[in-house]
Amino acid sequence: MQRTPHHRSRSRRGLAVALTAGALTASLLGGNAASARPYPEPPRSLVTTLSLPSPPGGANIKVLVFHASATEESPTVDAGIAAIEKIGLTGPEAGRFRTVATDDPAVFTNGKQLGKYNAVVFLTGGGDVLDPEQEAGLEAYMEAGGGFLGIHDAARTEPYSDWFTGLIGARPAAGSPTNVQRATVEIGDRQHPATKNLPLEWKRPDKWLNWTKNPSGDVHTVARVREITYKPGASANGWDHPVSWCRDYDGGRSFYTAMGGTVDSFAETDFRDHLRGALDWTTRISQADCKATINSNYKAERVTQPNQPGQNDQIGEPHGLVVAPDGRVLYIGRGGADSSKPVVTDWNNPDIGKGLGQIHVYDPKTKKVTLAGELTIFGNKGGGDELVKVEEGLLGIELDPDFEKNGWVYLHYTPHSKIDRDKQMAVRQVSRFTLDLTTNKLDLSSEKVLLHWPVQIHSCCHAGGGMAWDSKGNLYIATGDNNSSGFSDGYSGNNPQPNYKGVSFADARRTAGNTNNLNGKILRIHPEDDGTYTLPEGNLFTGKEPDEGGGRTRGEIYVMGVRNPARISVDKTTDTLYAGWVGPDAGSPSTTWGPAKYDTFAAITKAGNHGWPYCMGNKQPYRDRNLPDPSKPLGWYDCDHPKNESPNNDGLVNLPPITSNTIWYSPQGGGVDYPRDANGIPSYKVDEQKQLLPWLKGGGQATMNGPVYRFDAASTSADKWPSYWDGKWFVGDFYDDTQPRHAVLTDPKTAGKGGLPTHAESLKKIIPVGADGIRNLMDWKFAPDGSLYVLDYGRGFFTSDSKSALWRVTYKGGGPTPAAEDLARKAAVQ
Repeated sequence: MQRTPHHRSRSRRGLAVALTAGALTASLLGGNAASARPYPEPPRSLVTTLSLPSPPGGANIKVLVFHASATEESPTVDAGIAAIEKIGLTGPEAGRFRTVATDDPAVFTNGKQLGKYNAVVFLTGGGDVLDPEQEAGLEAYMEAGGGFLGIHDAARTEPYSDWFTGLIGARPAAGSPTNVQRATVEIGDRQHPATKNLPLEWKRPDKWLNWTKNPSGDVHTVARVREITYKPGASANGWDHPVSWCRDYDGGRSFYTAMGGTVDSFAETDFRDHLRGALDWTTRISQADCKATINSNYKAERVTQPNQPGQNDQIGEPHGLVVAPDGRVLYIGRGGADSSKPVVTDWNNPDIGKGLGQIHVYDPKTKKVTLAGELTIFGNKGGGDELVKVEEGLLGIELDPDFEKNGWVYLHYTPHSKIDRDKQMAVRQVSRFTLDLTTNKLDLSSEKVLLHWPVQIHSCCHAGGGMAWDSKGNLYIATGDNNSSGFSDGYSGNNPQPNYKGVSFADARRTAGNTNNLNGKILRIHPEDDGTYTLPEGNLFTGKEPDEGGGRTRGEIYVMGVRNPARISVDKTTDTLYAGWVGPDAGSPSTTWGPAKYDTFAAITKAGNHGWPYCMGNKQPYRDRNLPDPSKPLGWYDCDHPKNESPNNDGLVNLPPITSNTIWYSPQGGGVDYPRDANGIPSYKVDEQKQLLPWLKGGGQATMNGPVYRFDAASTSADKWPSYWDGKWFVGDFYDDTQPRHAVLTDPKTAGKGGLPTHAESLKKIIPVGADGIRNLMDWKFAPDGSLYVLDYGRGFFTSDSKSALWRVTYKGGGPTPAAEDLARKAAVQ
């Protein structure tokens, strides 16, 4: 490491600045202390006329550490300089560099000298440390393609400069805590060289700054500090508290970390690794994507038009979508009528609930929509209470893995022709149809029914419907429990009493909690070419269990204990199943009955019981109830040894143990948990709750599980989302207020075991919310070209309206930086 001769000097020397447009002699201010007055912004002429190579520096990489301060020099300076020097001298040869440290700002007006540095590190304190000419020199350096790294108090430097605020990205808020506190840092970017080797959850002590304005969305945040792990003070930023970020700025590359506020930070192996990666990018040793989470780099476009009056020529009542390998989008309408058409609710009328489940095809090449076909379904009864409305109909769609060859489309629906009006029962089925790949028309005569089962239709709701394939050709089918929770005050939904002609419609132990019933489940079958199916190994039951006399299980069940899994997805890279389901209706917890309504997401790696109607969230039990008086509470359910003692149960009494879920939320917040007594029973007292997932909450809530994104490096698509999102799970809600619309990271070590997400980030400005955006998210899938298709349900219920639409969200931010030809050492391309 080299230090300039005046390392400890507080003097500035007069300097003649040679400019390409002429000569300007600048008399620099004496002393390093800042004036109390703000400097004006540097004249634009000064910004562009300093003679600098583009990009600065070369293969003989040098890093300038600038550590001036308008106040007393921070005790971290020497530790920081030593750490950066050590980083430059160690590690792989291709990543090494020389370090020069100075507190003399004259370097920024000496183009010949400044141009030799690949990156500049600001290890500065607060206040003005650059005069206008010197700041103009730094700006010219960035415009030429230079690199900048700011550490901790650098965010307090040049407080009156808008340009420097942009360079840093954010300014510390008054009231930021000044004491050292141990906290957890969430690493959201698993690819940037500054973070890819760090722990998913990095526990470390530091001084944590708050921000006057949250920079997320304007910068690319690579790490956040989790505020629930320390005391952030009155100016706290909330769950989204960026702590390290980067951006391509004004022609160059800027990285900032708020960490490094203590001397000990610079001795940490992980923090040095963080700085090493930041310097790799800023010096042009390696490329990185610092654009991936900047909101303005995404474009959301509505691709379908409103229906023509009296027609559903563009879209039905939106209920699900799938994207073909060639990019065509097939999307379904559940069966609600055009709002101008009457519905039939009289059970004496043979047309009770009759509607049309519609399949449309959008072709992105022609930008045209084709109505592929219509199924006559049961599911058009309009709104009303749960004894009037229904959510049956056309519920799910999937394409055969060989769709490009055979045109097979799988539809999950409730045919009107099979309803029993007397007993108010229906049949749900999964059928295979053939689509003409030339005309985009569905051959309704080609139907082959793979699987069917009975459902009660006396009472609404929660029909499920999603389907997905794994890499082994197994088809997952999500079924709802078809029960009302209104007879249990919105809690467990375990009231055995109300029934219609002998069939309970308020006891989910008959359905979701029953090992011998296909409702309230996620089924897994292997469809065969002849229209039949076989059962893969590894389901929850074989169907031939001898337990309790035999004949009490169904071999199709992969997951039991789910209420309304409307959307499921499978990441074919890992074959992990992802699901979300709607909870009951209780608005607050009850010390008598149990938790409030929890909407739930789960990452599922093996067959299991996910709790409903016995336990929810992270094994939070409900209270049992039974005849003769279901209004009187019995004991709490045992989540590790659940029993189904309902009189409506024809399956096993002794059930598989319950697996904790990944995400749950209620009107009280996300990941709500409570202190537990000696028996493990939560207190269910609102004033004692804690939120393990503070980035979301509910109110009106309806989960809409999304995909896991997988980046295709071989794709030449100009619209594909960047590799930053690879492996992230998209979770959303039908509503768009405080409810989730996030991308989350899970820890592979705990995924499937109830481990909480390690990181979450909002998508609400990328997948825009609001009246003119995608307010009512119904389904979302990535296309083979890496763009995202999203269905907006519209603003009414049980119909389609002018806001019902298919949208497409594309990325326009470009590739990683610096460009390959600008790398300092060409062999280091990543």
